[in-house]
Amino acid sequence: MREKSPFPVVGIGADGWSGLSEEARTLVLSADVVIGGARQLAYLPPEVEADAVEWPARLLSKLDGFLAEYFDRRICVLASGDPLLSGIGTTLIERGYDIQVLPTLSSVTLARARLGWSAEQTEVVSVVGRDIERVARALTPGRKVLVLGAKAPALRKLLRSRKFAKSTLRALENLGSPDERISDGWEHDPGPLTVFAIDCVGKALPLIGLPDDAYDHDGQLTKRDVRISALARLAPSPGELLWDVGAGAGSIAIEWLRMHPLNRAIAIEGVSSRADRIERNAYKLGVPQLRVVCGLIPDALVRLPKPDAIFIGGALTTPDLITGCVENASRIVAHAVTLQGEWVLADAHRRYGGELTRISVQRIEPLGHYDGWKPSRTVTQWCKIK
Repeated sequence: MREKSPFPVVGIGADGWSGLSEEARTLVLSADVVIGGARQLAYLPPEVEADAVEWPARLLSKLDGFLAEYFDRRICVLASGDPLLSGIGTTLIERGYDIQVLPTLSSVTLARARLGWSAEQTEVVSVVGRDIERVARALTPGRKVLVLGAKAPALRKLLRSRKFAKSTLRALENLGSPDERISDGWEHDPGPLTVFAIDCVGKALPLIGLPDDAYDHDGQLTKRDVRISALARLAPSPGELLWDVGAGAGSIAIEWLRMHPLNRAIAIEGVSSRADRIERNAYKLGVPQLRVVCGLIPDALVRLPKPDAIFIGGALTTPDLITGCVENASRIVAHAVTLQGEWVLADAHRRYGGELTRISVQRIEPLGHYDGWKPSRTVTQWCKIK
């Protein structure tokens, strides 16, 4: 059930009530119930007669029931700055609520203004309720990064561990308020209302085509040259979901996620030690949001959300796996290195069409006093695009 008429979601900054537009103030003053966090509600002046109600703990699981209690009254929601920038406005829209958004200047806008950074050259990473390792993906030489919701010690530790300790780190605290302060983020531990700005200096890994030794693995790894071929055919677009079936070290899912911050992936692996290793690789390579499912295939696939693309790197000879994947996704790439796996892919090509390719990679290695070509194991690749 959703409220029929839109209710306002008003962004309020560190300048409080004085920073709101006349329209925003009118909406707050006319409400019966004003809902927000403790900090936003504290900005309300005495003339606001509405009931002030704080969001409950563990909000996402309680949101619908909580709001339903107030559907017979006029609701106004308060949010920080821009409600659609890592804010409650986005959550409400995704849940199907009809809202009227009235933003004010966000902390990101104010930070860029103070630093002289354009929107086009700045990447914004929010770690509010998320792992600090998400910042690692954005660390690229010359890149300008704003980090929301981080704690200074954890961010400094990350930059040092990723060899970006020479970066300039600034802490922009209480932006827009009378006690606004900009300080050296390496030296000071600012308060909670802080945006961190990183001028990146260091050496970064590529987003895709990572060297094989970037992954911890037990030999079950899709090697770099073949991995790039698979990702090219999987063709990720922002926000799409990938299943990495028989994920091994998780390299396909990890690089799918590294290509865009909105991308989603689920790595399915039947061996628990490998599933644990995938989680460690994802954490190390800046995509801790990777969902890892440890379970037998195909049973582990039954309750997963429908994917946009599927990569099959293992468990290829599982009965009906190919059929189930064809029914679930518009893009499928599967690899085989055994004769039995090749039979499965040849049959898939006969039944469903697509592209069947053999990939052989050779590298120069010393051979006595000379050099010679050392071949890697040949991979058969089947690609099907509906």
